Amino acid sequence: MVGKEGALALLEKVLSLSPGDATEVMLYGGDSYLTRYACNYIHQNVGEHNASLTVKIRFGQKVGQATTNRLDDPSLEEVIRQAVEIARVQPDNPELPPVPEPQPVPAVDAFVPATARFSPIDRARGAREVIEIARAMGFEAAGAFSTTAAEVAVANSRGIRAYHAGTMAIMTAVVMSPDSAGFALGASTDVAGIDPRAIGQRAAQKCRDGRNSIRLDPGEYEVVLEPLAVADLVEYIGRLGFSAEAYQEGRSFVCGKLGQQIVHPSVTIWDDGLDARGIPLPFDAEGVPKQKVVLVDQGKANALVYDSRTAHREGKTSTGHAVAWGWWSGPVPTNLFMAPGDASLEDMIRSTRRGILVTRFHYTNPVHPARGIITGMTRDGTFLIDNGEIRAPIKNFRFTQGLLEAFSAVEAIGRDLVLVSEGFGSATVPAVKLSRFNFTGVTEF
Repeated sequence: MVGKEGALALLEKVLSLSPGDATEVMLYGGDSYLTRYACNYIHQNVGEHNASLTVKIRFGQKVGQATTNRLDDPSLEEVIRQAVEIARVQPDNPELPPVPEPQPVPAVDAFVPATARFSPIDRARGAREVIEIARAMGFEAAGAFSTTAAEVAVANSRGIRAYHAGTMAIMTAVVMSPDSAGFALGASTDVAGIDPRAIGQRAAQKCRDGRNSIRLDPGEYEVVLEPLAVADLVEYIGRLGFSAEAYQEGRSFVCGKLGQQIVHPSVTIWDDGLDARGIPLPFDAEGVPKQKVVLVDQGKANALVYDSRTAHREGKTSTGHAVAWGWWSGPVPTNLFMAPGDASLEDMIRSTRRGILVTRFHYTNPVHPARGIITGMTRDGTFLIDNGEIRAPIKNFRFTQGLLEAFSAVEAIGRDLVLVSEGFGSATVPAVKLSRFNFTGVTEF
């Protein structure tokens, strides 16, 4: 990491060298470390120090963009030259919005020194706890323990100067037997919030309970979704439904429904880059402060997220949801939250006559974005609930399900929020019970 003064000084240098009518610069970098384990052994321990600097240069309505990860003066001059050359051969973009103006950016404390200092030995000790639990039960463990200290800085020729530093720790564990697997995940800005023993025990218990699974016919069932599964659905609600770009292009399932009841009244979902319960980031890739945006308010489609381009189309102001240039098309909510209810996971299972307990989904993808239909697989712990009790592990299902239909069938919402993140964005969500969920196929494992 180069620190606030170093990062902003670097961006000032780029701005001073640019010949464009307007220039935007973003620096993203930091120090990331990863310990991977498989077959009950640590097999990889790596560290990376990197920084990526992207410059966008405008001449009138033409824009050129180039990126480098070399920060010496000749490399800065070269990346500027490349952006200028690209801009010169571009056609005019009649929808190009003005470069954003500076606004006050609230400070959010997301940098935990203990996470930044966490050593390879510390990560190895965490991995060992998971491995010892798996080995004692005759299973094999695999997964990763990563810690990151990252910084992002944005500047432009209209005066934006924004800087933020944060840390993140993520541990995953997959515990496997010959015929079953269990999964658990922990994520936090503070590595002290990661409990490897609890993660290992949870994954091992799922693996143990998942042995000798039975085949169940696909169909419509009641479901109890643990937070990992709920996070998957909530992230698709945000991406497919509430991006202003998707809405303007007619591919959002919210089109024509803003202000209308779209899901159960108990459902409220919002995006908030300042909430320390998630992975905070106070501004977006354009340096615009992130606003808290309530996407779904008591079941009603409430508001979209905007970047400068989509806001300009409608004569509005950006909500601060531009993502890093080239990472995604259009604005996206990346700091999602779902309001908790008052139920426990045990309450939801007890109230289920015949249904499915899902630990998490895997390989989820859109089928029909305009209708909010997605498909994916269950994985690492899928169980039959019969008369309020978990009766048996079952082979994994494929699901094909409309998001709005699923969240219209909410029967109960958990009282505990869990932070779920595997690197890009986060969702802080509870467990949820739905009265119906459509499983369309069954696997052999």
